[in-house]
Amino acid sequence: MIAASLAVLAGLLVAVLVAGLVLRPRGASTLEFYLAGRRVGVVTNACAICGDYFSAASFLGVAAAVYVSGLDGVWYATGFAAGFVPVLLFVAAPLRRFGEFSIPDFLGRRLGSEGVRLAAVTVVQLVILSYLVPQAVGSGLTWELLVGEGVAGLSPYATGVVVSTVAIAALVVVGGMRGTTWTQAVQFLLLLAVFIWLAIVVLGSGFSYPDAVARLTENPLTNPAEVNGNWQLEVEENRLDSGEPAFFGHPGGRYGPLGQITLVVTLVLGTAGLPHVMNRYFTSPTGTAARMTTVWVLGFAGVFYALAVLLGTAARSLVSEAVADRPWLADLTVDGVLRVPEHAPLVLGRIYGGEAGLAVVAIGALVAVLSTIAGLLLASAASWGHDVYERHINPGASQRQAVWAGRSAVLVVAALSATLALLLRPQTLTALFPSIVATMVTWAFALAGSALAPVFVLAIWWRRTTAPGAVAGMVTGALTAIGLVALAPSVGDRGIGEILLAPTIVAAPLATVVTVLVSLRTTPPADVERLWLKLHGTAADRRAVRLARLTIAGVDGKKR
Repeated sequence: MIAASLAVLAGLLVAVLVAGLVLRPRGASTLEFYLAGRRVGVVTNACAICGDYFSAASFLGVAAAVYVSGLDGVWYATGFAAGFVPVLLFVAAPLRRFGEFSIPDFLGRRLGSEGVRLAAVTVVQLVILSYLVPQAVGSGLTWELLVGEGVAGLSPYATGVVVSTVAIAALVVVGGMRGTTWTQAVQFLLLLAVFIWLAIVVLGSGFSYPDAVARLTENPLTNPAEVNGNWQLEVEENRLDSGEPAFFGHPGGRYGPLGQITLVVTLVLGTAGLPHVMNRYFTSPTGTAARMTTVWVLGFAGVFYALAVLLGTAARSLVSEAVADRPWLADLTVDGVLRVPEHAPLVLGRIYGGEAGLAVVAIGALVAVLSTIAGLLLASAASWGHDVYERHINPGASQRQAVWAGRSAVLVVAALSATLALLLRPQTLTALFPSIVATMVTWAFALAGSALAPVFVLAIWWRRTTAPGAVAGMVTGALTAIGLVALAPSVGDRGIGEILLAPTIVAAPLATVVTVLVSLRTTPPADVERLWLKLHGTAADRRAVRLARLTIAGVDGKKR
């Protein structure tokens, strides 16, 4: 099994690197390296965005959350999918029409301030790092189950973290946005195919989703907990009805009255502030193409997350029944319940497809990790290379120098995220959260939705937004989100603790208010009308403005 699994993994990594070499940017242009020349088609870009977005939190985390908490786990799927609705309505088309390289570049040029640019770079890097770490954790958990052995003296978990990080960092350094776009699009299709295959074999075995939910809801919800070094099942308490047990098919298995709302708000607002997702809209040829790309993404997301919920439920129902006939499950379960919820899709693959099935699902999980890491590293490269190196460190840099600055940033950020992932102990953290991968990604969404999304949307839709207001809003949102999450362990995960773990519902309104108040007391950019037309004007409007300017210029010339 180990030899076959390693062979499949090696083949995947080689294919990824070859694709990066074949599709690498032509020449040393920053437009090619960061944005693939702004020539990415609608469906291709939609698949690439899905490859960026459907991370380990989506492939492993959503199924894990449903496995652990039943109906309450569905809120992850709801929030992740619904996040693209505000992007479709308020962000995609204006962002592409403005046509910059990154979120910091957009904010810096829209508000005419290098201070805004640098503040946005800082927040973007924090979001990227907080998103990268759970992806690396997911790769470590997958390698641990698939291969079960380490390399060069490393543990299996550490080996997965290192191998995935090194491979995808190499792809980004070599392939840039062009190579990454096509590999991400193909990786998403592979990811979706794995879920569809797994759903087909599960349903083909006679599994019925409604029947399974009804059967699982007959008894209280239980999950493994480590007590004095021993694992045992403990009954989950209903968060909506204190003192009563929780049930799989009823709300309250994980979240109280505020928890469901705060989670969905955090995921929905956070999507509009994710650097690696928003940067993809700069690669579309037009604003209309950016909007249509989002429509496709919403369709893909609906299918993908519906399958994730189905498979999480199937794992909860079928794994316990399979323990008696499959001795290998004894080490992964406690009385039929998985110790690590993220193993749910992987275990289903092995139950219905043997070692080959496990390898197929594990490859899907690693593809999800690799694809998202690639997008995050590219966003980091654009932020450091274009917004910092070109604009401040070496303003006279050649295109080649700017590209190499971005490539260097990729290597540094990749090494830092892998180091942080290696310092974590996922098995310990799993006891605290329904899915450690999904929970950690939620924190990244909270930071993006609190610090970037409010300022981002105001800059697009409120003419009066100013540079000092944007900086004040980003700082307020970031510090509030980080501070509240940091307080959560001392408060617990119930009541007020639910808000602290998903603080966007507090931090985003506060950041918005601060941005508005400071903006009203400061001066907006002098050329705000021109910038507004660039954001929202139609093609006819822009032609009329150009014609008027040519006419005025002609009249002035005749007068002279």
